[in-house]
Amino acid sequence: MKQIAEHILKRFATVFTVAILFISCGDDYQRVGEEAVKPLFPQGVAQNFTLTYTETVEAMSTQDSATSRVIAVLTSPLSEDFDNQSFKFRTFPKGLQVDFYDEKNQKSVIIADYGIVYSQTNLIDLQGNVIVETHDGKKLETDQLYFDRKDNWIFTEASFTYTNPEDGSIMDGEGMDFNRDFSFFKAHKTYGLMTIKEE
Repeated sequence: MKQIAEHILKRFATVFTVAILFISCGDDYQRVGEEAVKPLFPQGVAQNFTLTYTETVEAMSTQDSATSRVIAVLTSPLSEDFDNQSFKFRTFPKGLQVDFYDEKNQKSVIIADYGIVYSQTNLIDLQGNVIVETHDGKKLETDQLYFDRKDNWIFTEASFTYTNPEDGSIMDGEGMDFNRDFSFFKAHKTYGLMTIKEE
């Protein structure tokens, strides 16, 4: 009888010890930094991606037909669609090129090593070797550039080089704002070579 009681006591002690071990294995560790970020997975991935933006000259109803004109063509070797997130966005991790066309069908080009399009805010973030070339030869080079599609406004706080062949100027600086066709241009801090013609 004594042996049975000892056997039951040993089993009870073993079960109790194992239960204590499982309870103590809870994860109370507070994750910080990179390990705190939950991984994001795109809902779609497209290779050799091309997106054409068009507009019609006049408003249409559901039964109308009209001609439209191309206003921009975006191409990229890889596009990742994160519209499954609460803050929707699309990335272009292998770079992108955007060809813009004005009313006279003149083409301006933007090239970048990386891009993010935020769907909800209509903001495009371009990063790495960003080059903007207008149809009339003006050229802007910078490391990061933002494009507000809603207001057709482009801006950066990074350093830049702006070349204007019309007046032979090369301007270096930090931070700038301008509209899509470079008709309004505001540089925050500038330095460089500029030729001014006297009249």
